[in-house]
Amino acid sequence: MNILLIGLSHKTAPVEIRERLAFTPVMLRSALTHFDHTHSQAHLEDVREGVILSTCNRLEIYALVDDPKIASEAIINLLSRFGNPPPQLFSKYLYTYHNEEAIYHLLRVAAGLDSLVVGEPQILGQITEAYEAALSQGAAGTVLSALFRAAIHTGKRVRTETGISVNPASISSVAARLIEELLGDLSQRQVLLIGAGEIGGIALRALIKRGVARITVANRTYKHAEQLASAWGGRATAFQQLTEAASEADIIITATGAPHTILNRELLEPVMAIRPTRPLFIIDIAVPRNVDPNVTEIPNIYLRDIDDLQSQTTNNLRAREAEIPRVELIIAEEAAQFLKWLSSLDVVSTITALRQQIEQVRQGELERLFNRLNLDARERAMVATMSHRLANKFLHRPTLSLKNEVANGNGASYISAVRHLFLLDGDENQQ
Repeated sequence: MNILLIGLSHKTAPVEIRERLAFTPVMLRSALTHFDHTHSQAHLEDVREGVILSTCNRLEIYALVDDPKIASEAIINLLSRFGNPPPQLFSKYLYTYHNEEAIYHLLRVAAGLDSLVVGEPQILGQITEAYEAALSQGAAGTVLSALFRAAIHTGKRVRTETGISVNPASISSVAARLIEELLGDLSQRQVLLIGAGEIGGIALRALIKRGVARITVANRTYKHAEQLASAWGGRATAFQQLTEAASEADIIITATGAPHTILNRELLEPVMAIRPTRPLFIIDIAVPRNVDPNVTEIPNIYLRDIDDLQSQTTNNLRAREAEIPRVELIIAEEAAQFLKWLSSLDVVSTITALRQQIEQVRQGELERLFNRLNLDARERAMVATMSHRLANKFLHRPTLSLKNEVANGNGASYISAVRHLFLLDGDENQQ
């Protein structure tokens, strides 16, 4: 039993790769059915459980597997089927972690240490959603459920016991800060937000804090646009009116979940023809990207995407970096507790398997003995009782020692040794 992590993130893959592997909610539910161990036909080879964490900046598959090599190939092929790109296009960007490394990585992600903006709070909610989605599809079992609960608990501890998330600087707020740096006073600027989801709402809130008062929200579901706009004193517009709304805007922020571009040359060239000398600043914080990069060929259009925002975060991290040692201590504590639980799970199954093996041998030898000796029922019971007591006495001290080593943090090596010495994993060729 191994915990396997295969993933890529903003640290290893550019946005054009990440957007090819981004999962829509429908794709996510469909992919998770392949990890459901109760449906053997859909089950991935050598994979017992799975959770998929898909965000703007990362795609990570956590799996409980028997053979990491076989399972890795199956998972990569699954990614290729759902994202369409062939494995050779994205495999070089992947990272793979096993067991303790995978556990520590997830806890670091939940704590916000692996985010584009250190300490950003959104990732904890995204991890919770990923776990709940896996549960709903029957993909998360005992081990990954415990791991993700530990990660969520770690994230909550970090945010209450340290200052890592003080003055949150999510991607959305970094985008707002960039706009302020580019344009200065924002009080008279017209902002068009395309997308009424959580990320768009955070971006809007950050801009309002910086003085923006003229807001238009566009969304495919007009009701959602209306709700967000009214909450912040703005106005809503239908998606069909994007050209008119864009022609009035100084700033456009795109943050939709659309799997294709929304703004392109065809839409924006007529807009800029109306206002050829008035600049238009576009911040695309969506993955997949909402804006075709070719729009920058139109004069006076300035575009920044999510990767461009990374360079803007350096000056915001110094105070948070001082909190990292405290965060690392919490992660170490939570990881140790989970590893102890995991070892206890392994030791129970190992002791059970060892006792079953001894019992099988005992029963076989009793049967052989009884076939040779003419014993009555009472004598047979006495011999059986004596053999049972002998077996228990032989197993008592090794069982206690194994449990003690688990309690002392040495469980993994001792469990592995016992399973190897007694061939508990079924490799009969070693006999």
